[in-house]
Formats: sequence, C-alpha cells, structure tokens
Amino acid sequence: MPLKLWERYSRREVHDIFDPFSNFVPQRGTWGLQGIVKIPERSNDFVFFVTIGHKEGNFKFREGIDENGILTWQSQPKQKLTDHKIKQFINHDHLVNNIYLFLRSNKINPETKKSEPYTYLGRLGYIKHDPNQEQPVHFTWQLLDWDLEEMKTHTNIEIIPAAITSKENHLQENSLTVTDKPNNSPKKNNLPLSNASIVDFAEENEKKQELGLKGELLVFQTEVNFLNINKREDLAQKVFHTSKEEGDGAGYDILSWTLDGQKKYIEVKTTRGGIKTPYYMSANEIKYTQDNASKYYLYRLYEYCDKNNNAKAYIIHGDISKICSLTPTQYKII
Repeated sequence: MPLKLWERYSRREVHDIFDPFSNFVPQRGTWGLQGIVKIPERSNDFVFFVTIGHKEGNFKFREGIDENGILTWQSQPKQKLTDHKIKQFINHDHLVNNIYLFLRSNKINPETKKSEPYTYLGRLGYIKHDPNQEQPVHFTWQLLDWDLEEMKTHTNIEIIPAAITSKENHLQENSLTVTDKPNNSPKKNNLPLSNASIVDFAEENEKKQELGLKGELLVFQTEVNFLNINKREDLAQKVFHTSKEEGDGAGYDILSWTLDGQKKYIEVKTTRGGIKTPYYMSANEIKYTQDNASKYYLYRLYEYCDKNNNAKAYIIHGDISKICSLTPTQYKII
C-alpha cells in the first residue's frame, strides 16, 4: 500500500512502507507500540504516531491541530531537553529530513470495538519548543501539506481555533503596511507555545504562484498610488508589471520609479506566515540583485490576508547576498 496523503493506515501498513524487511509484532516492539519511530538507515527521519486524547498512566497528552495546520505535540513523558532524540527534533530541518505524521483520535469504532486506523497528514516542519518544559517536552510543528477541508473530510479530529489575532482586524482592505526589517537572530526562536505563529514553508507550486501574484498586484497598485499622490502621474503611468508580461525570467517582478525619476527594480516575496517565515529566491534572482544593487528593492510581504487583500511588508534595498543569510536548498549536478 503506497504512501498517500489523507489515506488511512494501520501500524503494520506504515511499517511495510518504511521498514518492510523487519518483522512486525502487533502491540510490541518499535513499530507495533512506540509513538516515535526512527526510519532505519535514514539520518534524522522519523514517523510520528499520534493519538489525540491519548493517556499513559495518569498522564494525558495535551495535543491538537488548529485551523492553520499548527500541531501542538508533546514528547514521551520521561523525555528531557537533553535527550538525543529531543535535540534532533529541535534541530529538525524539513528541507533536509522528514518527519511523517500519522494521526487518529482515541475514540473506539462502535462497530469493530477497535481503535480507528491512523490518517497520514503529511510531513512536519519544526516551529519551536518550550525551553522551560520537559518530561514531556512541548513542541509546535507546522503541517507542510496542510489542507483544512481535507482534514475535515478525512478525519474526525476536532480542529482547534487559531490562537493568532486575525490580521483583518487592524489592517485596511487592499493595503500594504510597511514595517521595520526583522532583527538578525538565530533560526530557532524558543517562544512559548501560546505565541506560535503560522509558517508557510514550501507550498504547492500552484498555491505559491497564486499567492505570489496577489502580492505583486498589491505592490504594483501601491507603487502607482504613491507616485500619483506625490504628483508624479507621468511616472505612475510607466510602472510595469514585468513578471506578468514577461514571465519570471527577468530577475525582478515590477519596474517602478523613485520620485526623482530613477528606476526601481522590485522583487516581491509574499507569505501568509509571520515576519520570520523563510522564503525562496532563484539563482537568477540572486544574480540580478548583485548586478543591480543600487536600483534593486525587495518587498517582503508577510501576514498576507486573502479576505481583505492586505499585508505587512518590509523593504530591503541593495544586494540581498550582502544583507541576508542565504541557504542552498538545491544543487545542479554536472
């Protein structure tokens, strides 16, 4: 039985996918009983079996998924922050390694009198952990393949309302609110679980393209409005949506202008996640920012709200490679 998103699996079927040449013993051993299973001969790849509402003795796990695909999850009750496995989870990089989530509720099927099978919800990306909690350690993860409607269709798991303040409450419709750039800080920020924020990570190409276009259109209109308000209607008429007309090969998305008539080559990067959500640039885009540093502007849109078409944004002017930390995610082999 191949691995497929939103399909249901028994522990034996999951075992047969990831470790087919070992013996499976029901209710015993690694695959038959444990909630955390390391995949053999794959560095830092794991399977998580999670039962919402599960108890171990007197301990009840406090776990759940909210409407944004944020999973609150607890390690085994005896695990500490210093445990090797916990350190692996804290340093998990979803671009390099995989954690596969299989989820079910603790409800018993009235017909079979047995627990429901697990539903495969996709891979996880680390967001943060609580450095003040251990035995168990408290984690927050993002489901990378999240789809709220699919979750409602294929599981009977209760979805937790998102704890994040709704963005449309304080931003006007069709608006772009410019903020300061984030401080340079380590990738792993250990905030309490209650402050968890959405992380977009890598979305499906179609979704990324749709979101990217929305962000570009918002920036395009913002540039036109700015020039018109400052009585440069002549320049406002010359703002050009390059990526829409030419495709993505130019190295930037929008040609705009400063008030004194200098060109602005604008690249737009949009996510629904917070200010520290990682984003991606191609080799062509990086080279363009290096070759045209004095005229290059990155408009980094975050917390984009589809409902009201608004976002927050910070702007970077100059060579991105000298300002931001670049991490290679793919390699061309010759």
